[in-house]
Amino acid sequence: MTMTPAEADKILSANFAPWVLDLGLTVEAVGEGLAVLRLPWSERLAREGGGLSGQALMAAADTATVLAVCAARGGFVPMTTVQQSTSFQRAVTGSDVRIEAVLTKLGRRMAFADITLSESDSGALAARASTVYAILG
Repeated sequence: MTMTPAEADKILSANFAPWVLDLGLTVEAVGEGLAVLRLPWSERLAREGGGLSGQALMAAADTATVLAVCAARGGFVPMTTVQQSTSFQRAVTGSDVRIEAVLTKLGRRMAFADITLSESDSGALAARASTVYAILG
């Protein structure tokens, strides 16, 4: 069963905390073990100096991973973050961010993903992340 972006958006709105929903993330694409989200630029998410906060970027990477697992499993399953590591490459100022999460391994109880976060306008890499998830259901 192939998941649509609309179905992934429903999973997002039904299963994430209100503060995550406040980020304004939208699902652009989902596929077998893949999720592409957009984080819209917002002054509200910027830190002093005008760069998008690292916390917002990390939350977006974490969220994209959940949706990639859901796409691979055919729907929502309970899961929890075990580990996330993020390396920031450059500040994002005044641009939406494209978040692409790709599962590198999906087992019955664990999932591993690599995530790239790029400026939507220029395509410039802003950060890379890797995540490990425990699948609970």
